[in-house]
Amino acid sequence: MSGIDRIFEGMRISASGLAAERVRMDVIAENIANSRTTRTPEGGAYRRKIVEFEPLVVKGPDGEKSSAGVHAARIVEDMQTPMQMLLDPSNPDADANGFVEMPNVNTLKEMADLITAMRAYDAGMAMMDAYVRSAERALETMR
Repeated sequence: MSGIDRIFEGMRISASGLAAERVRMDVIAENIANSRTTRTPEGGAYRRKIVEFEPLVVKGPDGEKSSAGVHAARIVEDMQTPMQMLLDPSNPDADANGFVEMPNVNTLKEMADLITAMRAYDAGMAMMDAYVRSAERALETMR
């Protein structure tokens, strides 16, 4: 693989990370937006969503597997974190005892996750900028 090919491969890997973090930030934004949603079209309170990532693996011409980045493989509902129960007899979604099932979204955790995702995105952008500068320098030396 030539130097230019390595630069473009690095750019593709960085781009895959940027796309994956973008999905993660979108899901976190959806979680925050629905942190008080007690009734969904499917019925019941909103359930927090999580992005599951998987590595992108490619086989080289020599048969060796190598990393080609990462992608958001699927978005799943968080079944581990319990839903919250809130006493609010005046709420139309309250049960016979006056409790309302609230989403299992902790906005503080979501904000912390969002900051982590934003930092990962920023790091990916810095890598992409470095690859672009390297490609520009390589092209300059070819002139």
